[in-house]
Amino acid sequence: MTARRIAYQGEPGSNSHLVCRRHHPDHEAVACASFEDVFAAVEAGEAELAMIPIDNSIAGRVADIHHFLPTSGLHIVGEHFLRIQFTLMGIPGASIDAIRTVHSHVHALGQCRKVIRELGLAPIVSGDTAGAAREIAEIADPSQAAIAPPLAAEIYGLDILREDVEDEDHNTTRFVVLARDYVEAPHGDGPVVTSFVFNVRNIPAALYKALGGFATNGVNMTKLESYMVDGQFTATQFLAEVDGHPADTGVAHALEELAFFTTDVKVLGVYPAAPERVQH
Repeated sequence: MTARRIAYQGEPGSNSHLVCRRHHPDHEAVACASFEDVFAAVEAGEAELAMIPIDNSIAGRVADIHHFLPTSGLHIVGEHFLRIQFTLMGIPGASIDAIRTVHSHVHALGQCRKVIRELGLAPIVSGDTAGAAREIAEIADPSQAAIAPPLAAEIYGLDILREDVEDEDHNTTRFVVLARDYVEAPHGDGPVVTSFVFNVRNIPAALYKALGGFATNGVNMTKLESYMVDGQFTATQFLAEVDGHPADTGVAHALEELAFFTTDVKVLGVYPAAPERVQH
């Protein structure tokens, strides 16, 4: 029997790869060069699932994803939170005293400024954290190190020189799991999240009126983000998430009221809330 596959963006050893291994160990994790490639793999049936980062507690939203999701034809079927941990790694036998440069993704370098400053290292930007680890393994220079997830050291045969080098201990990324088929979480079987997008009508106070139903029906909205559509300043799409199931009376009434003041409402997914959600 052919193993089921889950696609992710990045190189082997990345945080996305780590989340795939941790939460979907029965799936073969497939590395893709770009988010477009990840979506295309699932759309074409080359993978059953996709693991996509959507928000980070420090960097904010992963902007590209909000444009891909509504038009992808894929559906959110789950979510996972990952506490981001970075390690300083070098080739076997390397020592911290000998390191002069450090490679990593620009965001990772920005999130590990303290150790870089403490050790007096020259930062070098790489396209990917795990890719930086691969580069260090290929260069085989004891004066060059990488900042990457611990999994990358295991994959590329590097030594971990220092653990937990990130500046903040609350650095967390939220990932969503996507699938071709719409699978709705059962009603009444634990906490559920409903994600949807909508466009408001071009009338005064349209957004205020559209959201009023969630307040009057006691529905907790955990996310509301706007972004332009097709480069038009007057065409704004909103991505929203609420606690609850569309079959809940309050959520049903709120979505019904939302439809009166919007040009389109599209539910992206109704899925179980991750246990870590209550902590964020």
